[in-house]
Amino acid sequence: MSISEEAAEVLALKALSWLVTNDELLPVFLGATGASVNDLQASAGEKEFLGSVLEFLTMDDAWVMAFCDAHRVAYEDPMMAGAVLMGTARTHWT
Repeated sequence: MSISEEAAEVLALKALSWLVTNDELLPVFLGATGASVNDLQASAGEKEFLGSVLEFLTMDDAWVMAFCDAHRVAYEDPMMAGAVLMGTARTHWT
């Protein structure tokens, strides 16, 4: 199953909205990315930024599950959407 770029962006915006309302996780995201609250608004329309939101979210299974349960989406959707938005930038060579 694949996801369109538009659907990936919508899911990432939902993830960003969820993240912004999470008082415990938002400071972790801001610290990890170096972004400010103002950057969140300014960058919300950028595909690469939205990809980074999904990349952050998928770092922890508990975060993925909490987001997906809140929005009633499949647990694998954030990973698939992140891959669409990040493209080859998300490829890890280990």
